[in-house]
Amino acid sequence: MINKLSSKISLKGLKGKTGNYGGPAIKIILCFVSILILTLLMSGCSTAPGVSLTIDPQSAEPQQVTSGVKLLALMTVLSLAPAVLILATSFTRIVIVLSMLRSAIGTPSVPPNQVIIGLSLLLTFFIMTPVYKQMDEAAIQPFLAEQIDQQTALTKAEKPIREFMFKQTREKDIQLFLDLGNEPQPATLDDIPTVSLFPAFVISELKTAFTMGFVIYLPFLVIDLVVSSILLSMGMMMLPPSLVSLPFKLLLFVMVDGWYLIVRSLVLSFTGS
Repeated sequence: MINKLSSKISLKGLKGKTGNYGGPAIKIILCFVSILILTLLMSGCSTAPGVSLTIDPQSAEPQQVTSGVKLLALMTVLSLAPAVLILATSFTRIVIVLSMLRSAIGTPSVPPNQVIIGLSLLLTFFIMTPVYKQMDEAAIQPFLAEQIDQQTALTKAEKPIREFMFKQTREKDIQLFLDLGNEPQPATLDDIPTVSLFPAFVISELKTAFTMGFVIYLPFLVIDLVVSSILLSMGMMMLPPSLVSLPFKLLLFVMVDGWYLIVRSLVLSFTGS
């Protein structure tokens, strides 16, 4: 009789009907099991194989120390690769123009940011392909074939990028950074340091992008003004003009094949053909 009664009480406690014994006990057991599993997983991860980089300055072989420093410098350069991709290529101009186009139409979330950035990257790869081919033929392939050393490869790889920057950079911007850096007046383009050319190229790209964005804004601004004037003359002052003008903007953009014109203008602004 006592055994039956105790079994009933334990079953009720496990089912959580009493709420005093079974519920907290189950929660404590589950928490303990979860902590145990998490501890086992963390201990397993800590014993997983990995890659470590160590530089011993007391090493008897200076060549090993030099290789370690080069590897560390290479890892640092790779971490800066996204910034170089954005600033040293056509990406800056393209992404700004496409973003301003989206704002001019009046759809701040259509196309989404992923589409804008993806299209900008595709156009950047398309525009920069000739530059990459020159770098591959002059520097990358000879370096992989061990025909030239690392310093010579970097010098030859830098030349196509500098030529691309010079075509898109204004002389006024280059002169600005030469003066700010107290650099002597260069006799040729080769005398202009890259540290002055790089920021000059960036601000030139920003100016060009904003100029193109202004031209894109004008037709959509005219539509906004016309719609606002019509609504005001009809006494519909409470109706947002942007809500009415949006279909007309989309209709205009589709009728003139806007994406074709925008992409064509962007590509030709770099190639010049």
